[in-house]
Amino acid sequence: MKLLTESIRKTLPKLYANDNIPLKDQIVRCKFFTPDSNWTWLVLEGQADVQRRDFIFFGYVIGQFSEAGNFLLSELESLRGPLGLPVERDRHLKPTRLGELVPDL
Repeated sequence: MKLLTESIRKTLPKLYANDNIPLKDQIVRCKFFTPDSNWTWLVLEGQADVQRRDFIFFGYVIGQFSEAGNFLLSELESLRGPLGLPVERDRHLKPTRLGELVPDL
């Protein structure tokens, strides 16, 4: 499965575009997850990183700890869960406020 499609790229606000919006009110436009563990990446912003030849996201990561931060497409593509399954994209996610997906934010 391709994690980042061209249509997703076009809908993502550039990095720092949402700085004036409270985190809970920002829109999750894409969700990645490991099907064989409890890791989830909720994407809020993103843009190409020309120097690294990669794509950098800003979002909310739920795993061992939960926090907002940056992560790279190449990192997601290389990760495997405990059973060796790769990261997948939630194809059914509709744009949703982060506070609705993470109520105790």
